[in-house]
Amino acid sequence: MPTIFLSAGEASGEHYGALLIESILRLAPEAQFFGLGGQRMEALGLKRIVRAEDVAVMGITEVVRYMPRIYGEYRRLKASLQGGPGHSRPDVAVLIDFPDVNLRLARSLHRLGIPVIFFVSPQLWAWKKRRIRRVKRYVDRMLVIFPFEETFYRERGVQADFVGHPLANLPLPTITREQFAEENALDPARRWIGLLPGSRPREIRLNLPEMLRAAANLKGEGGEKAEFLLPLAPTLTRPQIRSIERLLQTASVQARITLVNDARAALHHARASIVASGTATVEAAIIGNPFIVVYRLSRLSYAVARRVVKVPFVAMVNLVAGREVVPELIQDNFTAAKIVL
Repeated sequence: MPTIFLSAGEASGEHYGALLIESILRLAPEAQFFGLGGQRMEALGLKRIVRAEDVAVMGITEVVRYMPRIYGEYRRLKASLQGGPGHSRPDVAVLIDFPDVNLRLARSLHRLGIPVIFFVSPQLWAWKKRRIRRVKRYVDRMLVIFPFEETFYRERGVQADFVGHPLANLPLPTITREQFAEENALDPARRWIGLLPGSRPREIRLNLPEMLRAAANLKGEGGEKAEFLLPLAPTLTRPQIRSIERLLQTASVQARITLVNDARAALHHARASIVASGTATVEAAIIGNPFIVVYRLSRLSYAVARRVVKVPFVAMVNLVAGREVVPELIQDNFTAAKIVL
């Protein structure tokens, strides 16, 4: 039976990993999986060596801050690849996004002679192009989800194939508005607005407070019949969820904010959304939800990013379109007043 090592350390990658496991099991029901992943992957049969919720961080300063913990988990993953007691040597490894860990894993896997497939390209075309040397050396096949990425890699000598976006062919949520309202104690007669601050705790701390101020302003601008939906990423731990709940309590927003567990259903039924840059912007675009893209980093991370990022837009939907099809409010431009405008 095939044994497959999977590594997905963030909410979006964990979602893709779950979809991948489902697809592989249809072709090879006897397949076994182990590695780094989230709860959805575990429910489908992944033996988790490391939990995704323990390693998901973001930003330059945040990666440095949490590097000892990340490196400790990385060493556990690396040890599991040796085929020692309780572990089987994998026939192939599929690394999903999460380049700060996965490109290191690719090197270890290559040295062990294990074929490496990288699914969902790290955004080397935007910054850190020097990492292309590691990809060429350690990755056997790059599977990309945007058409321009295939050209980028092939021009640089990497075997790459465009396989389409994992979200593109997903059916729309089947839950009705009334069912969604009943499950989450919402009023189906009211207008719902989505607040999607990101999947990582640091993102939420940086993006959510301004979103809450915008919610208060929207309510004051004739939005008294609006309710706000705040989806929770499945990679968040219970203590992290409690910190969000405390933030909502201390923010004293005179608007109803409801925590929900299904981001896709929230986007499907919301009238509009405020979405932090990331995979959720692609989901919103595919579902057809009108949205504004926002994002805020720590000042140091943003200062570094301004020097190294070489693309004209932040949102993937704008990058694919080659023009601004949805508004972007980034860093100091991300204010409640500008969202309301």
